[in-house]
Amino acid sequence: MKQLILASASPRRRELLAQLVHSFDVIPSRYQEEEKGDSAEQTALLFAREKAREVHARFPDRPVLGADTVVSLNGEILGKPVNEEDAKRMLRALSGKEHSVYTGICIICGGRERAETVETKVCCYPLSEETIEKYVQSGLPLDKAGAYGIQDGYPLVKGYAGSYSNVVGLPLERLSTILKEEELC
Repeated sequence: MKQLILASASPRRRELLAQLVHSFDVIPSRYQEEEKGDSAEQTALLFAREKAREVHARFPDRPVLGADTVVSLNGEILGKPVNEEDAKRMLRALSGKEHSVYTGICIICGGRERAETVETKVCCYPLSEETIEKYVQSGLPLDKAGAYGIQDGYPLVKGYAGSYSNVVGLPLERLSTILKEEELC
């Protein structure tokens, strides 16, 4: 079996995938996330597919994994913040509320394509302006969907139902099963 390619520049996805796959290459996709699906779940799946397809088109003899994570609050997609004010706006919106985190994953190998999404429900603590300000000033939320990382060490997340690694960016439990079923790794 040829070595798997991760079609993502995310350092978090790289770290997570290393827990499942001994050796893989990282070749970020050049896909531009412009069109959105009809829902957060469909958007995560669309972006994961397109990322995998773009890299697979360049490396057609290699298995490729694409992934994308989307945060959804009451049906509104919260992407990566465009600046600090946008990050603050998102964190205020998430404060004290439950939301969904969807990660789409797509594996293309040997002429087959398999894609699905995993959802995790997350509940945030009520966030003070001081907490929001300190977190945004850390710079940590600026490259993350929904303007937060569950793994960042700030008191943001009260609890979650589902996969922790899904919230970080790659649902390891589901991906492990898929990789075994597809006999990729």
